Amino acid sequence: MAGASRCDGECAVTDNPSPTPNPPPNPLAWLQTVGAQQEQLLERAIVAMKEAGGTVPGVNDPATVERVGQFWRDGLQLWRRFLAPVAEAPADKRFKDESWRQPGFAGLAQAYAQASDALMAAVDRLDGVGDTQRERLRFSARALTEAMSPSNFPWTNPQVLQRTAETGGQNLVKGMGNMLADLQKGQLTHTSADAFEVGRNLATTPGKVVKRTPLYELIQYAPTTDMVLATPLVIFPPWINRFYILDLTPEKSFIRWAVGQGLTVFMVSWKSADAKMKDVKWDDYVAAQIDAIDTVRELLDVPAAHAIGYCVAGTTLAATLAVLAARGEADKVASATFFTAQVDFADPGELKHFVDDEQIALIGRMATDGYVDGRIMAATFNLLRGRDLIWNYVTNHYLLGEEYPAFDLLHWNGDTTNLPAGWHQDYLKDLYRDNLLVEPGRLSVLGTPVDLGRVATPAYVQAGREDHIAPAESVWKLTHHFHGPLRFVLAGSGHIAGVVNPPAAGKYQYWTNSAKVATLAEFVAGATETKGSWWPDWIAWLHGFGADEVAAEGARTPGAGSLAALGDAPGEYVRAR
Repeated sequence: MAGASRCDGECAVTDNPSPTPNPPPNPLAWLQTVGAQQEQLLERAIVAMKEAGGTVPGVNDPATVERVGQFWRDGLQLWRRFLAPVAEAPADKRFKDESWRQPGFAGLAQAYAQASDALMAAVDRLDGVGDTQRERLRFSARALTEAMSPSNFPWTNPQVLQRTAETGGQNLVKGMGNMLADLQKGQLTHTSADAFEVGRNLATTPGKVVKRTPLYELIQYAPTTDMVLATPLVIFPPWINRFYILDLTPEKSFIRWAVGQGLTVFMVSWKSADAKMKDVKWDDYVAAQIDAIDTVRELLDVPAAHAIGYCVAGTTLAATLAVLAARGEADKVASATFFTAQVDFADPGELKHFVDDEQIALIGRMATDGYVDGRIMAATFNLLRGRDLIWNYVTNHYLLGEEYPAFDLLHWNGDTTNLPAGWHQDYLKDLYRDNLLVEPGRLSVLGTPVDLGRVATPAYVQAGREDHIAPAESVWKLTHHFHGPLRFVLAGSGHIAGVVNPPAAGKYQYWTNSAKVATLAEFVAGATETKGSWWPDWIAWLHGFGADEVAAEGARTPGAGSLAALGDAPGEYVRAR
């Protein structure tokens, strides 16, 4: 009996096991199933919309059906990313830190990216909107999405939350101090305040100020070679910024490099505008360029000088050449080089978004003392690259409390100059808004009608492939207006780094094309790429317009000629606020 009982029990367990408890539901699997069902419903709904009798615009026309379908597909894709075991943030340097790979924050970044794309796509789909208005809307939409990035707010940035926990909130205390300091000075800080100083470790190429006028100082640099080219070089930098963009640290200095190539170099250092300059017009800057060229010619007893114009000073140099041509004095300039300069403003890039009647009037009202505060211009240029030049610094220095980097280029970028209000208004209206410079005779400068078609001076035109201030397409148009020998060079990088690219750095590249082509696209299609700096190409080109040399003595030494030295380079105007 005992055996039978044991057998019965064992058989009972074997033949009729007690039920195993069901595992708890897997929320992830359940949500994935729901997502799959939603996708099936979506596809069926799209089919139904397409098969519905008749077409109702905005309801079931093909474009609307596709937009609705794409919106829901994007939402489902985002849903899957939220549920992924290891979520990935978008391929965006704002989210490159490992902390953004946490599923919650990665999903937030993905949602932000999708919303940003949807907003930009909505702008592109707007009906009844002209190209100019659409581009302004795109610019505004992009600025909005950049401002709303989750990386810009402490409670949605995992790096900030982690840093706050690690420092007990000291990062936010330090960041608040940085923000208050910026508010006080009215300008965003990009670099360490004590890292650089003009005359100490910036703008240190040896030279002397040999002339000073109410509008500019003329600096002559000391030769470093026994022999120099007979034809000197005069450089006109933009008065929107300080001249030492071409004389940063010694290893980056275009001026120091040019002197080392055997050139007698003169630099114009413009005065930052004050209330006394309220009546300064474009004519005054053209007159100053002619005066500087004549001063150099007389000082060295030479018939002509080479000239360089950078950005707005290049635009002005084009007008100067036209005035000289009309006067029969074109031979005063042996050659003209243009760094990222525009003359045709039909498509000048994103700066045009700030140039309509309302914006021009607003800027005019802000110029209460006869000049436009340089900080206004700095803010405008920063907006063109808001992600890199505004929000990157908000995150790093207001939220994370990081130290400011020591970067010479950013120091120069923040060293603003004021602009004469009258000149600025005319420049925006006549050039950016109305594009009068390329219409023969529509503008008169110094009483002379301007016709760029009369300019036959040999020209070297440099543009930056990624330039957001003077787009390469716009710079290219200069080739349509001059009628002398012309060499166009497309440099890698943008408005600054594309110009300031010393050969020793071994960075970037440039493209040349000797064929006669009508468009920039054709130029690029047939261009030859050369690695490194375009500076050697330029100096070789310059030698083609006069290779004769003279001894570097007498008036070739600053202060040793008829013009006495007024002080050491970099002069007084570059330091004036």
